[in-house]
Parts: sequence; C-alpha cells; structure tokens
Amino acid sequence: MTTTLTAPSAIPALVAYTAEDRSVWQTLFERQRMLLPGRASAAVLSGLHEVGLTREAIPQLSALTERFEALTGWTFVPVAGIVPDRAFFEQLALRRFPITTWLRSPEQLDYLAEPDFFHDCYGHVPLLANEAFSDFLQGLAEAALPYLGRPALLELVTRLYWFTVEFGLIQESDGEADGMRIYGAGILSSVGETAYCLGDVPERRAFDLQQVMATPYCKDSYQHIYFVIRSYDQLYDSLAELRRLLPRLARIADEASGGKQATQAQVDAALQPPEVLLPRR
Repeated sequence: MTTTLTAPSAIPALVAYTAEDRSVWQTLFERQRMLLPGRASAAVLSGLHEVGLTREAIPQLSALTERFEALTGWTFVPVAGIVPDRAFFEQLALRRFPITTWLRSPEQLDYLAEPDFFHDCYGHVPLLANEAFSDFLQGLAEAALPYLGRPALLELVTRLYWFTVEFGLIQESDGEADGMRIYGAGILSSVGETAYCLGDVPERRAFDLQQVMATPYCKDSYQHIYFVIRSYDQLYDSLAELRRLLPRLARIADEASGGKQATQAQVDAALQPPEVLLPRR
C-alpha cells in the first residue's frame, strides 16, 4: 500500500488472458480449494460460492464489478500495481476496491512481492460480501483520511489493515482450538501461509486494537504474530475506539515532538496495549 502510484483507470470490457495465465489460475485455485475447507472462515467459503469463482475460468473484472455493485455497493478500480496510501484509502472510503488484472508467472506461484489478480480476486473479493467486514473496511479508510499527511499516525492504521484485512484470523467456535479460521486475503491466497498460520510456530493473540496498532508487521516473510477476532462484528465495533484513539495519539505525538512531524517512535510510545496470548492450536 505504500510505494509507487499506479492510478485507477476505467474497467476494461475484456482482459485477454493467455494460456499461461489460465494455467497459473487453475494451479493456484486448485491448491487453495484443497486447503481451505476446515481452515478458512465460513464467511470466506460462502463468499467464494456467492462470487461464483471457478477453477475453469478467470473472472472478468467488468462482470465482477457489475455483480458486486448490485450485491454490496462495492465496485472495483483497476490498477497496475501497488497503490500509495492516499489513493488507496480514498478509494476504499468510497467503497471502491483497487484491484489488479494481471497474474503472476509460473515461477512466482509460491511468492509474490506485490498483489496480483489471484490475490485480489480470490483473497479479497469474497469477504466483501460480508456486511460487517465490508463496513469495517470502509470505516477504516474513513478513519485514515485525516492523517494522510502524517505518516507515523497513518502507519498505525496500516498495521490495523495488515493484521486484519490481509492477515487476520477468526475464532469461530468458542473454546475449541480447531475452531480458529482464516479470513485475511494475504493468507487465503498463499498455499504456504495457509498451513503455517494455524500451526505450532507463530504466536496468536486475541484481537486488541491498541496492541494491533503497536505491532510492526513482516512484509517479506510469514508473520510472526497473528491477531484473532471473535466475530466480524467485533472488527466493525473496533472502529469507534479507533476514531477516539487517533486524535488522542495525535495530540500526544504533537506534544512529544514539539510541534514538528512526530516520529514513529514517538507515536508508538503513546500506545501501551495489554498483551493477550492464545494457546497454540
């Protein structure tokens, strides 16, 4: 979400995918189809069915947009790559999700440095059919808008996005270790992290807004920490605390920096979250 701008453009009527593209889509789709049952959130699996994604055909963005606008009010904005924070959050606040149309190469099946169409379509799109989650996504972007010129404060919102929308877990069966499920798009589109995140290696913590915002994330490796929500309503309800918290942190950071642009260390120091660990699966 942070580097070069690739401006939104008009939705193409038809994207001409190659035979190699179709092979890549089929391989990725089949791997996740085998892995996700018993690992993915029920809302994700329901969304995949509702979207109508299949192994056989790469969906066209124009048809996807038409279907989703009628279903949820969300539309999709074609971009060629990573979108900077300002454009990204401004689009989300309007219920417009930036989405790529290109697919990774066969050599990139297991790792890709930036999102491709499989990540965006298979990972992000299905959960937009969930009202609480999609309202959270829009509300998160709206909360970010006043801080677009304040990188250290915006980083806190980016961390929240990262540990929920991209790498979130949900506890769908209370008291059952195997009731933990995946909803983050970065996991859902990765065969390796799908298995890893529910295994014995990473640390899992109960979702706490301040703790999430205080936790740096990993961009080029699997996450060391995952945060687990109880429900998508909990995620949406956290927006009220976020809207209260950001102005207070801005005031504290301003005082600490003497009116200058606050550093990340100064903003992070204003957060003193509790630490709540969950038992390993």
